[in-house]
Amino acid sequence: MPDPVLLELFQRLAMALGIGFLVGIERGWKNRDAPDGTRAAGLRTHAVIGLLGGVTGSLLPTVGPTGFAALTLAFAAAFITFKVRESQRDNDLSVTGTIAGLLVFALGVYAMLGDLRVAAAVGVALVGLLAFKSALHSWLDKITWKELRSALLILGATFIALPLLPDRALDPWGAINLRELWLLTILVAGASFAGYVAVRVLGNDIGVLAGAAAGALVSSTVVTAELGRRVRSGETHALVGGAAASIAAAISVGRVIVLLSVTALPVVPEAGPALAAALIVFAATAFAMRHFDRQSASSDSSQKLRSPLDLMSVAKFAAFLGAVIMVGRIVADAYGQAGLLPFAATAGLADVDAVALATGSLVRGGLDPTIGAHAVMIAVLMNTLAKGVIAFVSGGLRYAALYFAGAAAATIAAAAVWFLVTPLIAPMLEPNTAFGASLAPRLFG
Repeated sequence: MPDPVLLELFQRLAMALGIGFLVGIERGWKNRDAPDGTRAAGLRTHAVIGLLGGVTGSLLPTVGPTGFAALTLAFAAAFITFKVRESQRDNDLSVTGTIAGLLVFALGVYAMLGDLRVAAAVGVALVGLLAFKSALHSWLDKITWKELRSALLILGATFIALPLLPDRALDPWGAINLRELWLLTILVAGASFAGYVAVRVLGNDIGVLAGAAAGALVSSTVVTAELGRRVRSGETHALVGGAAASIAAAISVGRVIVLLSVTALPVVPEAGPALAAALIVFAATAFAMRHFDRQSASSDSSQKLRSPLDLMSVAKFAAFLGAVIMVGRIVADAYGQAGLLPFAATAGLADVDAVALATGSLVRGGLDPTIGAHAVMIAVLMNTLAKGVIAFVSGGLRYAALYFAGAAAATIAAAAVWFLVTPLIAPMLEPNTAFGASLAPRLFG
């Protein structure tokens, strides 16, 4: 039977060698056209560096901290010397290759002394950063200073200010929790920013449909109005605009499902199936409209959408969301849980995301998930109708009729699932049932 200690030693040395070999493949492939002997470090050298780090780490108990430091400094000095000579010859000021080589050595040492899973993960991340140099630089070139500044400010406020915010209600109704409100706001702002960046990086040649799908992550209402303007001005065919508006509506419904899954999981078994049916029908309607019209249109939505991480936009949403949560809890406290429904109908005209997030906050505060599901469904319905009116005002009768056709089909499908299917499957998905306890985390958690 093999010695477990010896077997572990070989496993760790293999990991150190493997990390160096993986980085060496990327470095060697990138410089594959260079003549032999002109590179300071390629595939074999990086593999040897990783193995050297592993051996150095294994010698630590024998040579002690002083000997370990001497070996490390000797390697670093020799490697940096050769990289400096290479950079002088090539007139290259990039320090990435030098840092990568030193990190391979450090990962080799860590593979001997630390967690192999962490060593492997960091090694793969290192190779990814090295391999995607062109893609990362291209992405960076597309980011404007305003977007970068907004993202940095929000990240700074999140990781610096968030720990300082009190995690308790500050009002008599228990409605406003600053830490909870900030987290919910960042959740929506982060999703919106991802859609915004997607439009900016992909460019305008993807077309109206992709632009609408990405723009709907920012605001499906804004996308619907913008598509109507294009239809009315003749920039986009009505069928293309209707298909794009249906895609935006599908994205909006999908966003509600995601928000409920994150913030109000008990509501998902009640509202999730009906919302999923609406999403599928909206997507199918968009496909059908696009099938009847193959005219393509360019999208310039990346220039029309503002960065969702603009501080003023985030502040406005936080204020609106705080008002929604406070009014919802006051209404529920004064008139009972049923009082939330007319409120959801009114608030849904403006922002269905806020109602979904407010519902999650209320459910965590003790609201019946069934009432929460009704509130979300009413808000989605009212928001869908409001976008239909916007479509008519911005794009005219034909564009609005196409949108309403998809909305009507989605509403009928959602109602059928809500009244016929949900009563059968919702009890099976409840976390407090034996079946739901095992299935719900896999579906929604």
